[in-house]
Amino acid sequence: MSVLSIVSFLLITGFIALFSALKTRKKKVQTTNGLFFADHNNNFFIVGGALLLSNISANQFIGENESIYTNNMSVMAWGVSSVLAMLLVAEFFLPIYFRTGAMTIPDYLGKRYDNSTKRLVSIVFLCSYVVNLLPAVLYGGAVALTGMFNFIEPLQLSYWQNIWIMVWVIGLTGCAYSVLGGLRAISISDTILSIGLLTIGIAFPYFGFKFLGNGDWFKGFHILLSQHTKHLNAIGGPKDEIPLSTIFTGMFIMNLYYWGMEQFIVQQALSAKSLSHSQKGMGLACLGKLLCPFIINIPGLVGVHLYSNLENTAEVFPLVVKDTLPGIMIGLTAAVVLGAAISTFNAGLNSSSTLFVLNLYKPWLEKRNKEITEKHLVYTGRKFEIIVSALAMFSAPFIMFSKAGFYTYLQQLGGMFCVPIFTIILVGFVSKKVPPQAAKIGMIFFIFSYIIFNYILDIKLHYLHMLALLFVFTTICMLVVAKFYPKYKYTEIKIESVELSPWKNRYWYFALLLMGMVSIFVLFSKWGIA
Repeated sequence: MSVLSIVSFLLITGFIALFSALKTRKKKVQTTNGLFFADHNNNFFIVGGALLLSNISANQFIGENESIYTNNMSVMAWGVSSVLAMLLVAEFFLPIYFRTGAMTIPDYLGKRYDNSTKRLVSIVFLCSYVVNLLPAVLYGGAVALTGMFNFIEPLQLSYWQNIWIMVWVIGLTGCAYSVLGGLRAISISDTILSIGLLTIGIAFPYFGFKFLGNGDWFKGFHILLSQHTKHLNAIGGPKDEIPLSTIFTGMFIMNLYYWGMEQFIVQQALSAKSLSHSQKGMGLACLGKLLCPFIINIPGLVGVHLYSNLENTAEVFPLVVKDTLPGIMIGLTAAVVLGAAISTFNAGLNSSSTLFVLNLYKPWLEKRNKEITEKHLVYTGRKFEIIVSALAMFSAPFIMFSKAGFYTYLQQLGGMFCVPIFTIILVGFVSKKVPPQAAKIGMIFFIFSYIIFNYILDIKLHYLHMLALLFVFTTICMLVVAKFYPKYKYTEIKIESVELSPWKNRYWYFALLLMGMVSIFVLFSKWGIA
């Protein structure tokens, strides 16, 4: 742990915080619209940076590189194949959200179905954030920073104690950031972090390959391409962690859900000043996702050549960074990893508060005819964020005892919460005759079925294929229920709150992105460098 790496880390982190504070100091957050949606005033560049950094957390740095080290590049399919889902969201989902004036995903479901569906989905979202998203983000960040700076030796603490300390450092910092600055501050810091992430992506291959080749960059690059080449393969077989076939089943469903229905992601898209800026922001984030294999995953490939038998494989990313990069770059990487962890944590916190205040607490006050002021709602939202932060910080360190790989653990647990919501939203998009009763029965049916098939019965089927099957079964269940309500028909109510003209030249850009997606899969295959 060099003095230079610590100084650069503190300077970069301090600069990001100071810049965000200066950019938001004149505009105090006094309304729920400002706290949760940045007053719908973000341009496409801010939206794109916020979408990308809200998605990229320390979980990707830790989990994906661990998967590459233990398996191969097939894990990159989560990010690269998401481009198709993101483009579908930009073309079909975002216009619906803007057109109907939906503030949250449950808010849209309240318009499409009824208020009880809105409450049920809000509760499921909150459970997902408290149980899965927020603790995992804190744990991933703690593992990364502990490995990079190696606090264990000088402080003479156990690894377990270090994880606890770093979880609380990240959690308290993120909570303060979200509570004081709201979505605007989060979006601005995300944009700066995007630049830092790109810098690391350009610099790491140089230093990593140079270290691998004992000072010779080209020799290190040649070693990477000629040895352990099975790790370069992104076309997963049946026994790999991510088989290729799952891209077309459960992975596609989860990606479509994540980018088009996950509250903390959609909230970033809805903060745009117009539909056109939102679509451009999503397109910019797509470009970032195509660059991610070269920005995020190379450390895992280098680690394959440096460490033959790691006891804790989740440490491969921080170990490679610490061993290969110069001090100033370690500081920059640590700042970006910390920022990415805080960014996703903040976005999750902000969305949790949005869901609670707008979908649960405010309707409860209205039902009891109590006085509602913006000041009271903002105060309640901030207080709720503090409570949720504390719950996440207490539970995060225990993820260390998960038997599955970190990234697999995240996706398996996330599937239980996201796919039932995806199902009722998609069926609601497609059919106007599916009633609220079908939505509630469908959600309950899916969750119970998922628990039985994944945690009770021993079924030899990849969990992503299982998700796809349960999606089909739940859809059939909802359509059967709809037969008992033949007179029901949903009528969409349009509310034009922002400019709804779409991005005119989007199809050319979308086509280039899809070509890039296919090219990256070909590159990391037997037809390319594998």
